[in-house]
Amino acid sequence: MNKIIFLSLSTTLLLLSAELEEVCIECDCVSEVAQKAKTSVDLATTLKQNIPSIDMNRRSAIANDIYIRGQKRDNISVDIDGSKVYGACPNRMDPPISHIIASQIEDIEVIEGPYDVENFGTLSGGVKIKTKKPSEGFSGRIEGGYGGFGFRKVGFDVSGGDERIRALVGYTYEDSKQYKDGNGDKLSKQLEKNVGSSTAMTYRDGDLKAYKKQSATAKIFVKTLEDQELRLSYTANRSDDILYANSKMDAAYDDSNIYSVGYSIDNIGSTYKKADIEYYYSDVDHPMDGKFRVGNMPNMYMTNHLKTSMQGLKLKNSLNLDSYRLTIGLDGSKRMWKGESYMTNRASGAISNQKVSLVKTKTDNSALFAKIDKTAGDFDIQAGLRLDHSTIKADTKKDRDFNSISLNLQTTYHINYQNSIFLGFGVASRVPDARELYATGDISGNANLKQVKNREIDLGYKALYDDFEFKIKGFYSNLDDYIYLRKDGTGYMFDNVDGYSYGGESSLAYFITDELSLNASASYKRGKKKGFANKNLADMAPLRTQVALEYEYMDDSTLTLEMQNSAKWSKVDSDAGEQKLAGWSAYNAKIDHAINKNLDVSIGINNITNKTYIQSNSYVDLTLVGAGGGTTMLLNEMGRFVYMNLTYKF
Repeated sequence: MNKIIFLSLSTTLLLLSAELEEVCIECDCVSEVAQKAKTSVDLATTLKQNIPSIDMNRRSAIANDIYIRGQKRDNISVDIDGSKVYGACPNRMDPPISHIIASQIEDIEVIEGPYDVENFGTLSGGVKIKTKKPSEGFSGRIEGGYGGFGFRKVGFDVSGGDERIRALVGYTYEDSKQYKDGNGDKLSKQLEKNVGSSTAMTYRDGDLKAYKKQSATAKIFVKTLEDQELRLSYTANRSDDILYANSKMDAAYDDSNIYSVGYSIDNIGSTYKKADIEYYYSDVDHPMDGKFRVGNMPNMYMTNHLKTSMQGLKLKNSLNLDSYRLTIGLDGSKRMWKGESYMTNRASGAISNQKVSLVKTKTDNSALFAKIDKTAGDFDIQAGLRLDHSTIKADTKKDRDFNSISLNLQTTYHINYQNSIFLGFGVASRVPDARELYATGDISGNANLKQVKNREIDLGYKALYDDFEFKIKGFYSNLDDYIYLRKDGTGYMFDNVDGYSYGGESSLAYFITDELSLNASASYKRGKKKGFANKNLADMAPLRTQVALEYEYMDDSTLTLEMQNSAKWSKVDSDAGEQKLAGWSAYNAKIDHAINKNLDVSIGINNITNKTYIQSNSYVDLTLVGAGGGTTMLLNEMGRFVYMNLTYKF
């Protein structure tokens, strides 16, 4: 059955290759995300398991961050159905992808490189998330999951309507106790082993839950006139008491809201094909505090309370000019960000010693973008251009203005129906954020920072045959005025440096028989910087590979065995706090069984051998707990984890 589906899709892609961008080599896609998310709703885990170029930064049991080719934070953009959301925490306890959960998502496109002119800040990559849409008729899903370490998940979504109006509502709840690593140590025990059992950083109660998370979504799509549609959407996330064992504080809560209103007009004319306008607003409220820690003061604890909001408006027009497909649009956004710290009395709750922790900052951006596509014989060609003007204003601080031009050219040459080659050139910029400009403390901002510029070349090859698909890509990225932390006395200060990175990814899908398939992937990257004794760029994970065997023993029922591997992490920037890490291998197994057409059950074991290992390093842009010997504490990954998930569809 798998092979039949694969052959059908392959034939369709080949026949329509002149029209579909999905055959491009510079991006990767993950489909049916909600169906594949059998354990946590944490999106970082899903992306790391499915996209070779993505690595995960382990921060807690949930709300983890991602790197694309060693790039993170504002160097990559995140787009959720045309909306943007930023985290409020400078310490990345709430990265953008943590504000949308896997069970709400249909498809994800990951762009590798500076090849997205529609979104502000796509310096080195981007993530475009498409959530579930309301459908006609009546359908839904009820899901429940249970696993080791007290993991629980329940959720549902219901969709229905007719040709004129459609609606969708969904809700998910998830919580868990602290996971244990391969040594049997909970997060609290890992902390004690690193800092001692009686220091200020340890937990008052070693048996605290790791987190609680709720998410709800509602959408209404209305056909107002023929070929015209109004879209209303709202997503709410509420996370409470998330433990960040190797950080100095935990998240008291992390609340976010994403609102959007969109309107589309299709088939306007023979040349002017479509117009889209989208308005969005998002906000994040995030206090992190030390109430769970022993602390230096028995009756008081500190809170750093940060808030951010983002609103934007985008107008996009699609035109057909003879054999050219043109997209042109306007994009504008405004981000607000501020923070204050204060002390709280444990007994009375009284607040004192209030101070500004992050100066109130407004970042305005306005842009004009255009891209054009053309198929000429065996060539698919796409070119993009974006003109940006950004203004950053801060209370009592130096205002900044930035102008930039981003452009790219991508060409795919179809050697024949089965083989194609991709070549891309791109230039993109991104402005510094408020923390990089104005932070105070052990990490200091630099109000004179320049914007970062990435000049990149990508080359790839793709083969698509009856029994297998193979893809390999390589890149070289020249980074001018890269924003990096440089030692400044006893602390660090953000500065502009020049550097470069290079590497590549490959993936293979091979059908051994009609029932048995092999999937494999690999990624490798390196980075260098100028002006430092240690020239290694931080965040460049070593060679990593993944191999999976999938056996379909009946329709819609499969057994999957998986092996994940990492080489030794030896090329590190020790001046910036990175540590050499041992290589590791982890093994997983899963059965997805269709009991009938409505009921599915999944049973799995992750980290079968109960391996103790670390997959993410520590660059000093994260404020982490000291572990002695001048190092910082790194979190071990989860030990053996057994889970079951039950899904009822109607």
